[in-house]
Amino acid sequence: MYPNLGYLLEDLFNTKLTGGFSVFFALQSFGFMMAMAFLAAAWTLYLELKRKENQQLLKPVPRKVVVGKPAGITDLVTNGIVGFLLGFKLIAIIFDLKSFTDNPQQFILSSQGNLLGGIAVGALFVYLKYREKEKERLPKPEEKTILVWPRQMVGDITIVAAVSGLLGAKFFDNLEHLDEFFKDPIGAIFSFSGLAFYGGLIFGAAGCLYYCYRQKLPLLPMLDAAAPGLILAYGVGRIGCHVAGDGDWGIDNLSAKPSWFIFPDWAWSFNYAHNVNQTGIPIPGCEGKYCYMLENPVFPTPLYEIVASLLIFGFLWSIRKKITIPGILFSIYLVLGGIERFLIEMIRIDIKYHFGGITLTQAQIIAIAMILTGSAAIIYLRNVRGKERKT
Repeated sequence: MYPNLGYLLEDLFNTKLTGGFSVFFALQSFGFMMAMAFLAAAWTLYLELKRKENQQLLKPVPRKVVVGKPAGITDLVTNGIVGFLLGFKLIAIIFDLKSFTDNPQQFILSSQGNLLGGIAVGALFVYLKYREKEKERLPKPEEKTILVWPRQMVGDITIVAAVSGLLGAKFFDNLEHLDEFFKDPIGAIFSFSGLAFYGGLIFGAAGCLYYCYRQKLPLLPMLDAAAPGLILAYGVGRIGCHVAGDGDWGIDNLSAKPSWFIFPDWAWSFNYAHNVNQTGIPIPGCEGKYCYMLENPVFPTPLYEIVASLLIFGFLWSIRKKITIPGILFSIYLVLGGIERFLIEMIRIDIKYHFGGITLTQAQIIAIAMILTGSAAIIYLRNVRGKERKT
């Protein structure tokens, strides 16, 4: 396993990273792939929005802006805060490389930093914003109405999805592990580990839908445009789960690989050596922080979800131009994504909930809701919206 990018580079090139390289590649593998997941979703969303715009399925939205204003207090304060936080941490990293490389998460979320560096960079950001606004300043500010295309809002949509999605992922994870939350509320909230995908999906979707509503964008075409990217992002994110060994693995798998399973042994059962959670038993002869592996091999469920997600993405991408009723493509995503997650939960380690004689995980409950919602939406849209389009 590769807890951070440095481990991957050291393994590939059989060398030890030092100095600035060690700082750059201290970025955790899971965090890096999560960022790549958002970029993948944003790129496919942009492509789909552009295609729908070319087909005149989406129109530009009028937006009023004021040009020529001097820098306001909000602009200066915002830039000052951003600059201070960057300088506070970056300058501290320069002077204390070891603390950062030993535990990047703890260093970033701690109060450790360089006060003078924060003040200096914050002041620089304030000055740069002031100069930028002064160059654009007019004797009399003017109000203009501009047309903004949906594809030009992809950056804002991605930020909304990232912030609301991460909040939702942490909320659902803490909801599922209330005992750990009450033991250390601050640590549970600010820890980068423990992210529930469905919590991120629900909160992220709610945040994006609210944004689209405020921007007066049609919701169903926007959902369709986002559907392929959502499942692609899920698959890319699962790459990070597998590579880092973040605990999203399956149940113990001590059985021999069956003859019908044509893939390598490690795709059947895996011990996640050097996992980022430092879970399991010590690895003999290993020195360093991540020197643990699982006592028993398990089903590498992130691998299976990567494959399933990519297959679903390919299917959605291939049929997206053939579907003419808005909302159908997103509904298909709900059904297929729900089926995938419901099935994989059968061999995953997760907390079980008991309802009479039925045992389900939190993810399976939400997966069932996705399947039912998607199926009902397909029937409704085909029977009602489809007929409306014909009349």
